[in-house]
Amino acid sequence: MRRTPLYAAHQALGARFVEFGGWEMPVQYTSITDEHLAVRQRAGLFDVSHMGEIELRGPHALAACQRLTVNDLTRLRDGQAQYSLLCLPSGGVVDDIMVHRVNGERVLLCVNASNTATDFDWVAAHCDGAEAVDRSGEFALLALQGPRATEILSQVCPLPFAEIPPFSFREGPVAGRHALLAHTGYTGEDGWELYCDPGDALSLWNGLLEAGAGAGIAPAGLGARDTLRLERALPLYGHELTRETTPLEARLGWVVRFDKGDFIGRDALVRQRAAGVTRRLVGLMTTEPGIPRQGYSIVQDGQTVGTVTSGTKSPTLGKAIGLGYVANAWTEVGTPLGVEIRGRIVGAQVVQLPFYKR
Repeated sequence: MRRTPLYAAHQALGARFVEFGGWEMPVQYTSITDEHLAVRQRAGLFDVSHMGEIELRGPHALAACQRLTVNDLTRLRDGQAQYSLLCLPSGGVVDDIMVHRVNGERVLLCVNASNTATDFDWVAAHCDGAEAVDRSGEFALLALQGPRATEILSQVCPLPFAEIPPFSFREGPVAGRHALLAHTGYTGEDGWELYCDPGDALSLWNGLLEAGAGAGIAPAGLGARDTLRLERALPLYGHELTRETTPLEARLGWVVRFDKGDFIGRDALVRQRAAGVTRRLVGLMTTEPGIPRQGYSIVQDGQTVGTVTSGTKSPTLGKAIGLGYVANAWTEVGTPLGVEIRGRIVGAQVVQLPFYKR
């Protein structure tokens, strides 16, 4: 398995490691619940250097990205970012990504760790005259998330943070090292993602932990990252998103800009929009003890009507929650359903998403 530049630092903090996307990553340091609540209440620092970075370069970079992705890149100015998707001609999702418009001839894509190689092959094969460069080895990536994240970052970075709105990014010095700071995240809280040279990662990691000590910052692992994103109903590739699911089924139709012109997957998605989806992603909350997990059957009157894609005991809400795809007839908020958990049907209800909203 691959390791990030901060592996030794995680060891020193007593991290427990798991395999994720071919990487040996810290899943927790103390407990998932403690780290989750630190992010919700104060701030947490994540090492997400396993994520991939792909750059499109040249005079055709913007046009290539516009055709590759479902969102509308023309809505961005230099220094702005947007959430988007790479889709197959069938409308299925290749990956969900963050698109950063650096300038008129450079676009930086942040992609999921497990998909980096396949995403690069897909982008390189469909980049229409632009140059595709896999820059994943050139970056480490830290995520500082939580209501006190900006306060902490401002202690080690002189940038005017009030002038960097969400989904914008700037370059500047952080703890004596150069970084690209993006006002983005994956937790449902305010926060920043810092792209830096791998050799500078330890200085940034230590500098941020030291700056945030008085604010109660905590190092946080992939376990908390998953429970945080799930409370906010943010999709995870391989769970809510796959090559067999479409953005319309995943409630991501707001990302798909049909009026921007042609893009890969548009024709299939136009047809699906006209016909209507047959299944849709919903939020579930159990009404009796039991936690829904990926792969569990969702049932109604003894019949399977869907499948759970993600589930957990919510540290913020204290209740068992889950996401899953169900047939269209059972997607209304308030619909009673059941989840089959180890041979037992546990009562559940379709609830409004997201589960958590600050």
